[in-house]
Amino acid sequence: MIKEIKTSEIKNFIKNNPETVLLDVRTYEEWSTVGKPDSTSLGIKTFFITISQDPSFIENVKKEINKKKNVLVMCAAGSRSAIAADLLSKEGYQAVNIIGGYTGNDQDPGWVNSDLPSV
Repeated sequence: MIKEIKTSEIKNFIKNNPETVLLDVRTYEEWSTVGKPDSTSLGIKTFFITISQDPSFIENVKKEINKKKNVLVMCAAGSRSAIAADLLSKEGYQAVNIIGGYTGNDQDPGWVNSDLPSV
């Protein structure tokens, strides 16, 4: 079972886990049209590595993200990030799915609707 977090808990999670990064697994089109999270103002780095139709997703993550980091994983509404978090957990990462993703769903308002910084 993968770990999950609500967007309202993100700031507290980062405060208690300073060795954390954010991984946005949406597509280039989503990043350019819907917007991007700005986690640098929260004191962590964001990685943009799409999972959609990319068989080299895990290899791309391994090139960029150290397994010693906690990885908050986000997509648009939480479905793709749940898959990504599960794949990363199986590879030994401490992955945590952001339930509402960037735009939200019926369980969580999402990053952009929770007064978290975006660009």
